[in-house]
Amino acid sequence: MFTVAAFYRFTRLPDPAALRGPLRAVAEGQRVRGSILLAPEGLNGTIAATAAGIAATLAHLRTLPGCADLEPKLSTAPTMPFGRLKLRLKREIVTLGRPEADPTRAVGTYVPPSDWNALVADPGTVLIDTRNAYEVAIGTFPGALDPGTEAFGDFPAWWEATRDSLKGKRIAMFCTGGIRCEKATALLRAEGVEDVFHLQGGILKYLEDVPASESLWQGECFVFDGRVSVGPGLQPGDATSCAACRRALMEADRAHALYEEGAACAACAHEYTEADRARFRERHRQIGLAAARGQRHIGG
Repeated sequence: MFTVAAFYRFTRLPDPAALRGPLRAVAEGQRVRGSILLAPEGLNGTIAATAAGIAATLAHLRTLPGCADLEPKLSTAPTMPFGRLKLRLKREIVTLGRPEADPTRAVGTYVPPSDWNALVADPGTVLIDTRNAYEVAIGTFPGALDPGTEAFGDFPAWWEATRDSLKGKRIAMFCTGGIRCEKATALLRAEGVEDVFHLQGGILKYLEDVPASESLWQGECFVFDGRVSVGPGLQPGDATSCAACRRALMEADRAHALYEEGAACAACAHEYTEADRARFRERHRQIGLAAARGQRHIGG
């Protein structure tokens, strides 16, 4: 069993490049896999290892500026959900492209999972799912507005087109772990919107803390690792990932006539060339051969 830690922190890191080497040494020494982003505005990552390996890596992260009280979302996976360790330098830890959206200056009001249901049930609340369309497709809160974005950087344009219809409304936002809501609510605050809230810890914290019998969540929550989705209690869900386009697939999607394991799903059946399909099929074959040898293929 592996421990999975998802975390982020908006904090000033004047020289992210200087932090990468020592962090890599610790993470590689603990056989950690996953992805960590470092940027002048902070850090963001999801990693997996043994419980001890995660604890040691988190201890190092907490020595970074502004990270002493870093609180990750912890869950488990029966198999390693990542192929390797990636430690990257970025301009932003979550790309919005709007410098005025600065979570270190102002963000929306945090709402803990225990209070979220009451806020959502209030008819004066407008709920916005700040995730991308392929994430929303497998699960969301009922009644939430779906911006239909392909990337988070599309959110400002959606907001500009929608804001007049939401004028004077109480706005509540949510996302997977909280990081996109920090940026989205910071954007709204920068534009003068005051009555804005967001789910503290994101959907992952909600699924962890709120019993299934009381949960308003419908479906599963997309995650960016080999588990593909999680459900109540952060247990691995039933979704798989299309090997071609990486969209999440539920049972009905896999039963579609255009679905081909390892090569296509109904959503991307007309998006690639036959040469692409041949390449996907060969990759799928190689993954199967590696699995038969008890190995993990890098593209698995």
